[in-house]
Amino acid sequence: MAGNDWINSYLEAILDVGPGLDDKNSSLMLRERGKFSPTRYFVEEVITKFDETDLHRSWAMVCLIHPGFGRKEHKVREYELEDLELGTQEEKGKESQHKTKQKSALSRVPKPLLADMPEELSEGEKGETVIEISPKGVSTKGGMRRINSVDVLKNFATQQKEKKLYIVLISLHGLIRGENMELGRDSDTGGQVKYVVELARALGAMPGVYRVDLLTRQVSAPGVDWSYGEPTEMLNPLNEDDYESGESSGAYIIRIPFGPKDKYIPKELLWPHIPEFVDGALSYILQMSKVLSEQIGDGKPVWPASIHGHYADAGNAAALLSGALNVPMLFTGHSLGRDKLEQILKQGRQSKDDINTTYRIMRRIEAEEITVDSSEVIITSTRQEIDEQWGLYDAFDPVLERKLRARNRQNVSCFGRFTPRPIVIPPGMEFKHIVPNSDDSEGYQDGPTTPNPPVWSEVTRFFTNPHKPIILALARPDPKKNLTTLVKAFGECRPLRDLANLTLIMGNRDNIDDMSATNSAVLLSILKLIDKYDMYGQVSYPKHHKQSEVPDIYRLAARTKGVFINPAFIEPFGLTLIEAAAYGLPMVATKNGGPVDIKKALDNGLLVDPHNQQSIADALLKLVADKQLWLKCKQNGLKNIHLFSWPEHCKTYLARIACCRPRHPQWESCAVGYEYSESQSPEDSLRDLNDLKISLDGVINDPQGSIDNSQKSDMNSQALKGKSNVEKKLENLSALSSKERSGGNKVETFAKVGSQDIIEFPGLRRKKTVYVVAVDCGLTKDFDEIMKMIIEIVRVDKKGENLGLILSTASSIYEIHSFMKISNIKFSEFDALICNSGSDIYYPSSSCEGSPKSIPFVPDSDYSSHIDYRWGGDHLHNTLLHWASSIGERKNDKELVVACDSESRHCFTFKIKNYETIPPVKDLREFLRKQALRCQTVYCQNGAMLNVIPVVASRAQALRYLYVRWGMNLANTVVIMGDYGDTDYECLRGGIHKTMVINGVCNEARKLHSNRSYPLEHVITSETPTLVQVEECKKDQIIGAMAKLQV
Repeated sequence: MAGNDWINSYLEAILDVGPGLDDKNSSLMLRERGKFSPTRYFVEEVITKFDETDLHRSWAMVCLIHPGFGRKEHKVREYELEDLELGTQEEKGKESQHKTKQKSALSRVPKPLLADMPEELSEGEKGETVIEISPKGVSTKGGMRRINSVDVLKNFATQQKEKKLYIVLISLHGLIRGENMELGRDSDTGGQVKYVVELARALGAMPGVYRVDLLTRQVSAPGVDWSYGEPTEMLNPLNEDDYESGESSGAYIIRIPFGPKDKYIPKELLWPHIPEFVDGALSYILQMSKVLSEQIGDGKPVWPASIHGHYADAGNAAALLSGALNVPMLFTGHSLGRDKLEQILKQGRQSKDDINTTYRIMRRIEAEEITVDSSEVIITSTRQEIDEQWGLYDAFDPVLERKLRARNRQNVSCFGRFTPRPIVIPPGMEFKHIVPNSDDSEGYQDGPTTPNPPVWSEVTRFFTNPHKPIILALARPDPKKNLTTLVKAFGECRPLRDLANLTLIMGNRDNIDDMSATNSAVLLSILKLIDKYDMYGQVSYPKHHKQSEVPDIYRLAARTKGVFINPAFIEPFGLTLIEAAAYGLPMVATKNGGPVDIKKALDNGLLVDPHNQQSIADALLKLVADKQLWLKCKQNGLKNIHLFSWPEHCKTYLARIACCRPRHPQWESCAVGYEYSESQSPEDSLRDLNDLKISLDGVINDPQGSIDNSQKSDMNSQALKGKSNVEKKLENLSALSSKERSGGNKVETFAKVGSQDIIEFPGLRRKKTVYVVAVDCGLTKDFDEIMKMIIEIVRVDKKGENLGLILSTASSIYEIHSFMKISNIKFSEFDALICNSGSDIYYPSSSCEGSPKSIPFVPDSDYSSHIDYRWGGDHLHNTLLHWASSIGERKNDKELVVACDSESRHCFTFKIKNYETIPPVKDLREFLRKQALRCQTVYCQNGAMLNVIPVVASRAQALRYLYVRWGMNLANTVVIMGDYGDTDYECLRGGIHKTMVINGVCNEARKLHSNRSYPLEHVITSETPTLVQVEECKKDQIIGAMAKLQV
């Protein structure tokens, strides 16, 4: 390979001079050593930049040149030289355990997958693992290319300078604002709120990032500050020079209205309203795409470089937005449902049903599975989160992920399997406001010496002796934070009580009775323990504090030579541990979760078993009593804290985005004879969204800002390369080659459509109201009557010149065509047909030319390209055939599940003989996810059929596509459906569209929802003004319902 001689020279030098790593405690950073070591330089600067198979060949060449070394164990494998002795015996033991765990995980992969892939990893599949941080601050494993020198960081900034990225972050629950965050106000307003705000602010200050939007819920409710109802809030940069100069540049909080108006509800009740957020966010992003096109896009839309969901609810929303816009998705879990479920079950206080009722935990878990299906990157704070938490999910297997990644890197077939890349990027912290303490060169404080902050007196007023060291805990009074065990440990350890005081910062409260039941129960338990152990004068628990006063609280504890403790049962990361270390506080923390990696990097404290009360007391006493140990932990923390800065976090973050394949919307065809004018753009339909009150006032806040529009982003240029101009007519498109027009493998194209009277898609754009018939009772007599009734109302009674009509069904286009002919329904009555559960969109045509099998409908080939993401194709089909065959064998009935032809490239259809005897949809999803096959499974037609479609396709997503593509007005769209429907029924119930439910229709489909992982009631709601129920399927009642919906 190119550069082999260079590598060979380093390997020869290593053999000549030896490892040179006698001092195992020395830093691996080159700039921290006085002498040059070719071994270290090779490990740090050379080895990670080449494929391991090439390195192995290079090493073999060196061994040929030096025969004496050929008998030794010198080889390159998994980015390490075995003779370097980098790890301790304990680390080698952990590695052995990890390999054993990998083999155990591999045994869980279903047999059909093992038949497709080799049992053992090939040489190229063995090496790469996710990045890990060593105690010395460098990566110990190969992964993405590391940035660990000043020169490289400068080069990074130079490379990114010309890019102008638009990044979207989503965090839905809690109360989010840029200043004076009310952390601890409730269980939803915690560390995640601070994390996402600081991430948005830090990303907005990075070179190459033009704009960052943090989308959240708009809350205008009694008892909630007015600022949470403001549509737009600009995040002020820490340095005025950080942000790009431009009219709309910088970082912003954008609040989207969804859910109950004038009511602040907990995250567990947000699930039915997620589709409404998605529609509102989609509208906003389309607006912003147009605004940015004029500023930095040279007139072309500027789509988000990525959409990043935080927590399960936002991850679910991000998956839908990513699919609707066809842009890469990232996800950060913060905490995961399966892990939480296990932890609560271990406590033995609640049954699984009780947990599900309280926390909607099964809906949360399904949302997390969906994020794995859709994400390209999963960002975690620790390695433990990948191995021990994400490894619990059906859709993610760490071993399989590494195999697929290696195969992709070597252009080897993955057999239709896809899995996201897990990346460890520890959260950052801003250190600019923390300066060295002039009184103590080893400590930190905020700015110059000042009088004691007021919050100090609020904390110390509880103490009889305020000069004793403070043991500080900063957490909500939530059972999972384990504060009661901490108080017991302190109360029962007399030596600890003699040496120290305990301070509990448990959010803000006015009255215990006004707190949530869970939080008040924990607080009352703590107060009873204080009384039980007579700890008055030794425990502080102030009622109020501002977020801006938290640094002062850390400083107070550090001044008294205290300790910070996080005793949570499990801590996803532990950002407060980083904050405390920055102020010189040693830590005692749970051994479950992120603190393990933090302790490894900072080496500034002790880890404990949170269930072991004595262990907690012993660790605290050891740090408080041993001043030498305390000082050492303090110094180590301050020395290594730079590893957790926001700039370092953002550099790795942006490098990961750059690795995602751009897949922005690229329309390959346009309507015949239709000029795409600016006045008829999709954004125009936003004017009718009366409920979506998003203002760009304050967003365009720098009229003097200027930008060179001739400088286009590298990513935007690549994403828009080859994109046909939407203003061109179809006859201009036909000049393109078939391969350019359809990607080389589409059967259906618009090439044969020759005149405007055949089809005119933008008809949907001009419709004032669009009716979508999504009644899932199959192509039956009842359906025939309902269809004719709706057509009569829309086309005759309402003289529907400005009314559109769409049929949304699980049936194929050929079944619909046959049904319409038999029922004497005119094809021209419909403006569009969504078929095969949302995997195909057709438009009526006055001619059969260009249509498969000469039907009077033309397929939307752009939509076919749009939903092709992660489609398993023939490999998925073969797995489904194997599944159907295995069911038939178990039930001794080969006709139980039979494959049939859906005449669609993106829908595999199976006929079901008896729905009661086959696995429910949740079991089929689990089976396919364990195979890393990403798709949607829909039982339809009252259980008589099964459709398997792409992961980004659905009937609801098809409506969003029509909005993005043609500007169909979603706010004035009415979806007509029955009491129940196919297993995708819940997706159509929510959104900004209006919904009409006809009672008594589709009751037979109730059985499809009888065996769900979560109740249907957890994801649908009838308490919304956009939904009307019709008691009977009668014309006058349907007309009355339309009047109530004001359409």
